[in-house]
Order: sequence, then structure tokens, then C-alpha cells
Amino acid sequence: MHSLPIFLDLTGRMVVLIGEGETAEAKRRLIERAGGVVVDEATGGAKLAFVALAGEAADAAAARLKARGLLVNVADRPALCDFTLPAIVDRDPVLIAFSTGGRSAGLAKTLRQRLEAALPADLGRLADAMFAARDAIRARWAEPDRRRRAIDAALAEDGPLDPFRAGSADAVAAWASGADVAQHDHLFAIRLRSGDPDDLTLAEQPGFGQADRVFHRPDVSPAILARARADAARIACPAPPAAPGPGISIDLGFL
Repeated sequence: MHSLPIFLDLTGRMVVLIGEGETAEAKRRLIERAGGVVVDEATGGAKLAFVALAGEAADAAAARLKARGLLVNVADRPALCDFTLPAIVDRDPVLIAFSTGGRSAGLAKTLRQRLEAALPADLGRLADAMFAARDAIRARWAEPDRRRRAIDAALAEDGPLDPFRAGSADAVAAWASGADVAQHDHLFAIRLRSGDPDDLTLAEQPGFGQADRVFHRPDVSPAILARARADAARIACPAPPAAPGPGISIDLGFL
């Protein structure tokens, strides 16, 4: 991972902006859209800065700001950047960011455009509805593991709250307060073709995000295991388990 993705709350915070022209104006719009207050270089108290200059002027401005302890982004100069700006899909409060580490803004933009076309415009309403229903969800599924499995199942493809289907937000209240349904234990076998996680099929990948535990042969690569939820148990074993335990488990081995 080339950098740490974070989301900063800029509400009411000062952000230095140096530059003129469309590039600088684009940065200004982005800062203000995120709630930041654009200030000039002479203003103290800022922690972040954007530089929209070229050549030696950009070098000098970046050096001055860094000497004051600010984190700096310099337009089109990734080598001078302490942080870079991702391409953003905005379905407030859902934000999705794409970054190529400054390698290709065009690639990040294309990824954003394709996902933006696939995501319903009301996706943010689904997040708000899930937040509003949190007490009802906790009351219906008091045990954390059962609650997580219920949410995973609801948000899965073709589930009642499928986030890629428009109108899912309208189903949250009924789902959260409905009659309880039995949750079955499952063990899914995934037979790997290589140690490259990019060889996983689209049908195989969701299991990694839902599994409570991952049984695997000792020679399965760390890159594959990293695709599973961070809190899923990793259990090395020479053969598929006879009793995998409650919830969802996957068993990884090679063809």
C-alpha cells in the first residue's frame, strides 16, 4: 500500500491555497465543498496547503510551506506532494475514493466514472436509513456475530438492501423490524488457481468479505488471505474441517 487512505473533516478548518487559474479554482471548490476555509499563505493556523503553480515557483512555495510544518499538495507534481487527491464518487454520506498514487489521474477518473454509473443516486439514503435503524437492528439481532451476518446477507447481491439497487433505503425499516429468520451455518469451498488474488472470480470474492473464519492449506499465499475480513479467523489446516463452526466459513485450497 503506497499511502494511507484517510478522510479528513475540514469543517471550519483553514486550508492554504496558492495559485491562480482553473486548477486553483478547482482546488478551491473542492476545499469549500468539504467545509474548509480557504486562506492565503500569510494566515497562520492551517495544517494543509494546496499549491497550483508551475516550475520553480511551485518548488519554492512547497518548500516554504513544508518548513512551517504544513502537509502540502502540489498540482501535477507528485514528487512534491505529502498527500494526493483521489478521484471521488460522492453519494453523501457515502464517499468512495480512487487513487493511483499520482501515477495516472486518467485511470482514477475512469474507475470513478464507471462506478459512479453503477451506483444508484440514492445510495446515501441507504446509509442514513441504516444509521437511523441501528437501535432496531441491535434489538432484533442482539448478538454481534448474528447481527453482522444478518447485515451482510441483507446487503448482498439481490438481498433486501442490495446497495446497487435503487430504492433499497425504503426497505430498511421493514427489514429491521421484521420477523426473525433462521440463519444457517455455511462452509464454502474455494479452489484457487494460483497465489494471485486477482485470479479470484467475481463469484468467489464476496465470500472473503462475509466469512467468520478462513480455513486454508498452509501454502495459500498471504496475499490471498489478506482479501478476507480483518477480524476473520485464519486457520491453517491440511484438509477441509469436519465441523467449521457457526456462521459463514470458507475453505481455501488449490485445484
